[in-house]
Amino acid sequence: EERLSLADPEWSDVHVVTGALKLFLRELPEPLVPYELFEPFIEAVKLPDPRAQVERAAALVRSLPPANYATLRYLLAHLCRVTEHVDVNRMTRQNIGIVFGPTLLRPEREPGSLATGMDLQNQAVELLLAHFDRIF
Repeated sequence: EERLSLADPEWSDVHVVTGALKLFLRELPEPLVPYELFEPFIEAVKLPDPRAQVERAAALVRSLPPANYATLRYLLAHLCRVTEHVDVNRMTRQNIGIVFGPTLLRPEREPGSLATGMDLQNQAVELLLAHFDRIF
């Protein structure tokens, strides 16, 4: 068994750690937001009323399996803390949505138009971050 130490210099670059996390999440058999909830999350983002978006997203989050819920909540709580340091790290909610949207929320089969779908995936993550306290 190989043991890793986060104190090693190779782990001092935040991009390495983030890349490893994203790779881990991408390699899961199913994303944290299960495939069957992909379309409902996208439809929630498309709702014209922001209050309805939050209410629908909260209902969808509550329907997640317990392990997915706990993991998603923990990860998004951390990412909310990351956005608190935007002046240093330039990681706005939008930037985090771009980085993590396609990893956390993806369709079982890739659609023909990736750009449109990715934008909505990003917006879903932005919504979860912007209203974390109300959704979780």
